[in-house]
Amino acid sequence: MDMVRLDPPRELTMPIGEAMFSQRATRRLDPDRPVTDEQVEIILNAASKAPNGGNVQPARYLVIRDRAAIAEFGKLYFEAWWAKRRDAYGWTSKADIPEGSVYRLPALLADEMVNAPTVILVYSAASGVAASSTFPGVQNLLLSARALGLGTVLTTLHPQVMERVNAMFGVPDEMAFHCCIPLGYPRGNFGPTSRLPTSTTTSWDRWGQSPPWK
Repeated sequence: MDMVRLDPPRELTMPIGEAMFSQRATRRLDPDRPVTDEQVEIILNAASKAPNGGNVQPARYLVIRDRAAIAEFGKLYFEAWWAKRRDAYGWTSKADIPEGSVYRLPALLADEMVNAPTVILVYSAASGVAASSTFPGVQNLLLSARALGLGTVLTTLHPQVMERVNAMFGVPDEMAFHCCIPLGYPRGNFGPTSRLPTSTTTSWDRWGQSPPWK
């Protein structure tokens, strides 16, 4: 297969620091503001430029744009989201989620997926280091989407629905699924976000030893 070289697109002018520090998980997307094919191409070109082991480039992206297909997929995503909560906590509905739980906000995505303007399913075509060579591209995808003013969130599926998802879109059996990314204009704002200080999440030279900026 012939390789191609890509120049940075003129649309990606946001400073990398701004993109990284204002990016956030966006679960409420505007169904009335479509994402263009040109935007999807820019985002996937950015994903393709990420480092990967041996330049094998195992990542494969399934872009779902058809509204009826997204609606059907959204039903499976809803089932998958609650299957994960059932397995982990025994929850089967929002009434089961404790007040103040971190899952109250993510539960919105289970309802919202049917209306996502675009959904990208990320697979890989090889075994072994495929995941570690796929996720750098996923981060490029998320950051380039932010630079275009588009919201995203990285989410997963549940084995309970994978066979039906793959059958719905004709995905070959040998493909390994990694993540699902809804894409669209946010109903709400980007960052800032709150995070733990790196002085508490980082060890220096030896586990448990604080970094110099402690």
